[in-house]
Amino acid sequence: MGSPKSAVDGLEARWGETWEREGTYRFDRTRERAEIYSIDTPPPTVSGSLHVGHVFSYTQTDTIARYQRMCGREVFYPMGWDDNGLPTERRVENFYGIRCDPSVPYEESFTPPAKVPSKRQDFIAVSRRKFVEFCEELTATDEKVFEQLWRTLGLSVDWSLTYSTVSQKSQKISQRAFLRNFERGEAYSSEAPSLWDTTFQTAVAQAELEDRDRPAAYHDLRFHREGGEGVTISTTRPELLAACVALVAHPDDERYQPLFGTTVTTPVFGVEVPIVAHRLAQIDKGTGIAMICTFGDLTDVIWWRELELPTRPIVTKTGRITSETPAWLTTDAGREAFAQIAGKSMFGAQQSTVELLKESGDLLADPKPITHPVKFFEKGDRPLEIVTSRQWYIRNGGRSEQVRDDLIARGQALDWTPEHMRHRYENWVEGLNGDWLVSRQRFFGVPIPLWYPLDADGEPQYDQPIVPGDAQLPVDPQSHVPNGYTAEQRNQPGGFTGDPDVMDTWATSSLTPQIATGWSEDDDLFARTFPMDLRPQGHDIIRTWLFSTMVRSHYEHDSLPWTHTNLSGWILDPDRKKMSKSKGNVVVPSDLLEQHGADAVRYWASSARLGVDTAFDPGQMKIGRRLAMKVLNASKFALGFGSGSGVAEGSITEPVDEALLTQLVALVEEATKAFEAYDYSKALKQTEEFFWQFCDDYLELVKDRAYGEGEGAVSAQTTLRTAVSTVLRLLAPFLPYVTEEAWSMATLENGQRLPGFAGGSIHRSAWPSPVEVRDLLKSSDEPATGEVSVLVVAADVLRQIRKAKSDAKKSVRSEVEKVVVHDTTARITAVQAVLGDLKAAGTVAELTTVAVDEADAKVEVTLKETEPTAG
Repeated sequence: MGSPKSAVDGLEARWGETWEREGTYRFDRTRERAEIYSIDTPPPTVSGSLHVGHVFSYTQTDTIARYQRMCGREVFYPMGWDDNGLPTERRVENFYGIRCDPSVPYEESFTPPAKVPSKRQDFIAVSRRKFVEFCEELTATDEKVFEQLWRTLGLSVDWSLTYSTVSQKSQKISQRAFLRNFERGEAYSSEAPSLWDTTFQTAVAQAELEDRDRPAAYHDLRFHREGGEGVTISTTRPELLAACVALVAHPDDERYQPLFGTTVTTPVFGVEVPIVAHRLAQIDKGTGIAMICTFGDLTDVIWWRELELPTRPIVTKTGRITSETPAWLTTDAGREAFAQIAGKSMFGAQQSTVELLKESGDLLADPKPITHPVKFFEKGDRPLEIVTSRQWYIRNGGRSEQVRDDLIARGQALDWTPEHMRHRYENWVEGLNGDWLVSRQRFFGVPIPLWYPLDADGEPQYDQPIVPGDAQLPVDPQSHVPNGYTAEQRNQPGGFTGDPDVMDTWATSSLTPQIATGWSEDDDLFARTFPMDLRPQGHDIIRTWLFSTMVRSHYEHDSLPWTHTNLSGWILDPDRKKMSKSKGNVVVPSDLLEQHGADAVRYWASSARLGVDTAFDPGQMKIGRRLAMKVLNASKFALGFGSGSGVAEGSITEPVDEALLTQLVALVEEATKAFEAYDYSKALKQTEEFFWQFCDDYLELVKDRAYGEGEGAVSAQTTLRTAVSTVLRLLAPFLPYVTEEAWSMATLENGQRLPGFAGGSIHRSAWPSPVEVRDLLKSSDEPATGEVSVLVVAADVLRQIRKAKSDAKKSVRSEVEKVVVHDTTARITAVQAVLGDLKAAGTVAELTTVAVDEADAKVEVTLKETEPTAG
């Protein structure tokens, strides 16, 4: 490792092998549902490599899993791989230098080029089947790398439960759920406008959009009105003028009320269009009246649908203007004008349209530059267009007030951490303007499991889909043949055709609770693990993964898919920007694990609260590594007392021991309370603060007494063991490797375990209880005679003694001739109760006390052969 070698190095490999061999995290499926804690682990996208953001959030979930396991619950904690979808396809293309073309015949012996071409257009076209084979090959390799990293990090998942979202089992469950949605009327297909990514050549759902600021310009255009003045509109997309179907203004806009119901003629193209009213028109934007095109943006879609306007599309799926002259252009001038934009890109078409407007005199002013938000696919690099195509949808409340209200009610029944994240969910549901588009025009995914009969003209009968039987699932309509047909009838008049699309990756990921728990495949496992207890995920995918999972469970089970959700924050780079692979600012986690060790990296991740964006900070990892080393060293000391045949056992007799154990009781109560509230970071902070006080103060105070004999020594040794046993278990969810190593030290030469240290893995031991610590005190009902202040006051005095030695450049063990403590009566009493430990820890020959007011408190230290030093 990059850090100096220490006893904590190499623990990952040794204990990882032990945990796997002994089945430490293996799920026991014989336990009843009430005894099981079930986690819907996010399946990471298999598209190259994991980044530090994954390490951050998955570690936080693992602390919860480990805590629940130590509390006696059997933890169902599977890992999945989300290995289908656009990111995976793009990685396969770039890795092998290939692209999918379904028209290319399958070539079994095909091998990819030795050198990947630098330009995508030079990638070699392969058949769909061959492309899918390469996808499966590369994802299998990536998954092994992912698994090894997760194992090194110490995730306590049961690797025998691993699934992938494109496996045969997952495809069967996904297709079954889709067909049940279809049977109940929750899934439907429609020829309708949809957002289209011209690079990926696929439709995109509302949840996958992001706004990006782009330069543009307002163009003032004049529409002609017979017998009156023209109407001026402002638009940023003059290139869509040929697709104009109406002008729209707000019904309360007095400027245009006289024009509602009349018509105008489009400039350049000469098409007559109506002037209509709609509440979404903005009175104070531009001239207050806008042109409706099919389609420039999502508002155009709403106007088109609600006002029942005609469809006049001119933008193709390639992102260019169609080369075919539209039928609605009936004048020679209009057709000639269209010929000047036909086949051009959006940019080229805009330039040509502006020139045409200038020539006609209908561009009334120079364009006014602006910057405005433009819709992009979150993984795309070109603005989205809206094109009309046949797609599959699942109803999600975007067009049904009842469904919307039902899903908001589901969100209110779910426990959220942090609670305020629920409002993001509600805002998303309330803002939906359409149903969930689940079909994608891609290749590596779960196929839409339907065929369509072809009429005598070879046209698909979309309203009469051919549905496979459940026993046939999973099916690939592009290669499988429906019952009652032969392969020769594929794509022939009177025959059949397979649905060419696959499901959106979220359509399958929305079923991770069902896939993981064996819905419809393993009824016994499903009954023991569903509904699940926890969904951990990032707050940025509430609108996609969390919401879509709620939709599927609402329809299929009439219930929540889980009872609680934890939302983690982002990891930010030094510029306070989110770390992500698409932004190219990620840190490779394998390097961090190599340099700092898994426990140190986990310490950093666990220090951040849920829902809070956190800056990447290697300094925190260094602190975590120092903590791990101190845990090991302190444990060696505390567990080093005794002989091969046993240890001395007895009562807690010393006030300072009672004081520490009283603090320990409070710590266990507070840490447990924090974990129950999913506030793992608070539990870590409290435990770490106690541990450093234990090492810096208590351990130094009782060290000499612990090496001695008699009941005082036994009291110290018992307290040391109890504190270490408790702290190790409190730290085990965060630092699994070093705590396991320290726990293993509690075995005597005769094979017996030290009191308070159960056999086996610490991660299967019981979470500490306040009762087990109270039982060592003289009374569990009344405060111990050694109050907390005894330890606090003793530590204060010891620090002053050490400071005096340091100021004099003396060693810590140098002798002190005399110490006089001036303090309040209460604190003097505390000092006297721990007099022997203080003198031994500070190597003090004589220690006396003087009662004074708080303002006059001080500690006078006389080093051997030196003058008194006040502190």
